[in-house]
Amino acid sequence: MPVKNRFAELLPEITAWRRDFHEHPELMYEVHRTAGRVAELLREFGVDEVTEGVGRTGVVGVIRGKTDSKGRVIGLRADMDALPIRELTGVEYASKTAGVMHACGHDGHTAMLLGAAKYLAETRNFDGTAIVIFQPAEEGGAGGLAMIEDGLVDRWGIQEFYGMHNMPGIPTGQFAIREGAMMAAADQFDIVVTGKGGHAAKPHDGIDTALVSAQIIVALQSIVSRNIDPLKNAVVSVCVIETDSTAHNVIPHVVKLKGTARSLDVDVRAQLEEGIARVAHGIAAAYGATAEVDFERGYPVTVNDVDATQYAAEVARQVAGDVDLGVDPMMGGEDFSYMLEARPGAYIFVGNGDTEMVHHPGYNFDDNAIPAGSSWYAGMVEARMPAA
Repeated sequence: MPVKNRFAELLPEITAWRRDFHEHPELMYEVHRTAGRVAELLREFGVDEVTEGVGRTGVVGVIRGKTDSKGRVIGLRADMDALPIRELTGVEYASKTAGVMHACGHDGHTAMLLGAAKYLAETRNFDGTAIVIFQPAEEGGAGGLAMIEDGLVDRWGIQEFYGMHNMPGIPTGQFAIREGAMMAAADQFDIVVTGKGGHAAKPHDGIDTALVSAQIIVALQSIVSRNIDPLKNAVVSVCVIETDSTAHNVIPHVVKLKGTARSLDVDVRAQLEEGIARVAHGIAAAYGATAEVDFERGYPVTVNDVDATQYAAEVARQVAGDVDLGVDPMMGGEDFSYMLEARPGAYIFVGNGDTEMVHHPGYNFDDNAIPAGSSWYAGMVEARMPAA
């Protein structure tokens, strides 16, 4: 099962869809144009059922094989949303929406899955049902969870989920995957430090929240270096510091800290949550200040099922040859994790070549990855549900 010849034939058409999506990026759940175009194309392909508005703006298509009465039901997912970034690629099909661009390649994911859907609707060379899932709001909006809560699994009887993400740094069209944790849990925290504001020339009359906050920021790093097993992975980053003063000579009364905590293990995730609160409260108290801590759990760890990983890797191997089965997990978050919590499945990387990393204003999806990606999506259906 090398790259399917049909996708070489379809490449100009799929590329045109991708570049159209790229020119018209949309954020979060407001993917109305993209979702509408996806639904329109699925109907043109002859997909058996097309349902819009799943998880607010998601689209679900049903493609039945030659025999579907007792066959397996496989879900294939692509994300549709863009990012609030000003594009700096200079390509002729650059974003026409100011301050918004497809900086993560979701335009490519959507186009590749559309290509697979067209092929599967044409051939139907499988015994079972393929569910093609086009999801909104991956970039921080938990669109995957919204679709699950809207009945994605039970309404369509999905038994396995498979998803894919392009990855710069991997040769275009090559694949990489691993068993177990693939992407990190992505949590966030807010710390509000309250002391006693005053004149900077008389610090002894106040409680210096700037100093307290600085000590908290430094000490938070000790959670990873001294509380977490060094053989496990964790990240704590403070990314925002705000005070209620902008004057050079005023000690702020309140300082707000905002940050993120990343982990690849449920126990480490709990340690980070406990540790951040403990450190903030303890240091604030030591200086006579107070700290309020709000820890908000975000996307869970994206965990690849052992058997599903092998299925996904074998299809990738047939498409592209060698597959990296030990790629390092990433500390970025991914809401495909909610689908993998609901049913077994796997998430794989497809190479995007030597390009800027995702979320960079100069990033661009490599259209040469399309035949491999579409072949993998379609191959998962044919391999997991072979025709009799």
